[in-house]
Amino acid sequence: MAAHLNRIGTAVPPHDVHAPFIAFARTLLRDDRTRQLFDRMAERAGIEHRWSLLRPGNLEAGEVDADGFYVRGRFPGTAARMALYERGALELALQAVADLGIDAERERITHLIVASCTGFSAPGLDLHLTARLGLRPDVARSIIGFMGCAAAVPALRAARDAVLADPTARVLVVNLELCSLHFQETAELETVLSFLLFADGASAALVTADPVGLALGDFRGVLIPDSAGLITWHIGDAGFLMYLSGQVPGRIAGALRDDLSGADPAGILRGEGTRAVDLWAVHAGGRTVLDAVELGLRLHPDALLASRAVLRDHGNMSSATIMFVLRRLLAVPGPAGGRGLAMAFGPGMVAETFRFTRLD
Repeated sequence: MAAHLNRIGTAVPPHDVHAPFIAFARTLLRDDRTRQLFDRMAERAGIEHRWSLLRPGNLEAGEVDADGFYVRGRFPGTAARMALYERGALELALQAVADLGIDAERERITHLIVASCTGFSAPGLDLHLTARLGLRPDVARSIIGFMGCAAAVPALRAARDAVLADPTARVLVVNLELCSLHFQETAELETVLSFLLFADGASAALVTADPVGLALGDFRGVLIPDSAGLITWHIGDAGFLMYLSGQVPGRIAGALRDDLSGADPAGILRGEGTRAVDLWAVHAGGRTVLDAVELGLRLHPDALLASRAVLRDHGNMSSATIMFVLRRLLAVPGPAGGRGLAMAFGPGMVAETFRFTRLD
């Protein structure tokens, strides 16, 4: 008996903020040389669209966003950001669940797992979703919190474990991230460049014993040595403070290169190399991250097309991103039996991975 990721629904807010953000970010930078460097990095980012809960503002009128959430010189504190998270998270999550389509089987959902690292509230999103979706009152609820971009993998692992423990279990897994609530007013180029990546998005997935979609294989988290400080995510007085070191891509490439050459059964590739993988579902953390995976594993340029398409159309939506990649893989016709490896990197720095097999 195996657990299966049957299908995935996704949702993004209606406001494309990528181009408006680039225009605003340039006003934060102090000199022409820094702005020129930012422009080059923005052009090479591989991103065309990013979606946000917030409406773009009129830059000429001095607006950061049209709703007045961000005001120059007095960006909101953490409490205001969490209040907006609580108002906006539920509706976006509901859109993803609607896209998944579980109306005919809501009463059969036995577990609800929510993964999010961009907001906190109690009662939480799990309880709000239970009430709004009309799930049974004894649904088993879990929250995977503050694990960053890799959180979708532990969430799916928990869903798989629930199905393996009880073949009648039907698990709804929701990933919801509102990254745009944590923008900071800063002139530090490295920080501004990190904001160039992030966006809002949500996914909903159904995991059951039904042999449809992707059969979930083994899950494995691997710590990359000497990298704990390269991705950090702390709670500050003015939102959550993300730090993304420029060393991340190089460290990923090196770790994957070592894993490939070492053929370690306990490694990311399970000692089997890349020829054992037909389908790659890599978290679209940024163009340089995808380049690092491609370089480190010596992959064909076409191997990460799904990840690059998600990055282009949506940016980095933290934990929801890899679910968008998996959905694209499911949407492309292919032969049954294709072997896949999913991979996401998060604070630690940890590579969270799982193997899967395509059934249809």
